[in-house]
Amino acid sequence: PDDALPGGVVLGGVGEGWSVAMATTSSERGLTLRSPGRFTATADRLVDLYRERSRGASSDDLDPGLRDRVVAGWMKAEAYRLQTLQTVTDDSEGRSAGAASSFVKLWWSELDVELHETALDLLGQDAELDDLWSKGWQFALSGPIYAGTNEIQRNIAAERVLGLPRK
Repeated sequence: PDDALPGGVVLGGVGEGWSVAMATTSSERGLTLRSPGRFTATADRLVDLYRERSRGASSDDLDPGLRDRVVAGWMKAEAYRLQTLQTVTDDSEGRSAGAASSFVKLWWSELDVELHETALDLLGQDAELDDLWSKGWQFALSGPIYAGTNEIQRNIAAERVLGLPRK
């Protein structure tokens, strides 16, 4: 047929297009390239912000839900860091995350928004004056859109990882 390619130009082998595409997009999404350091540093800054804002405050003035959100954000950032180390190990041993990389993209993009929204809630009205957190939040909002929208990533995860039927 006219659309046949010579064997030497087929990347990954005939019938392996999905695997090649997923390997490419997993790197694009930053499974191995996106530094978890960004999220752990943000989580550490969030902890520092909570300590600063709670210093001298009475327990009646502190929202216990915010404290829980700070702790949860820090734990998720640490879990993401550890998961990324596992991904690097798997890649170095020839194991690919494939479609499961969709879970990771969902994880980091939603974590970024969560960390910044918690900081803005801690800052209250002062959030408008804090460029680091407010601009970080604005950038974080793009995460669920770029590198494949989270809606698309959920569909990939549902269909290709969990084996669920298409909507």
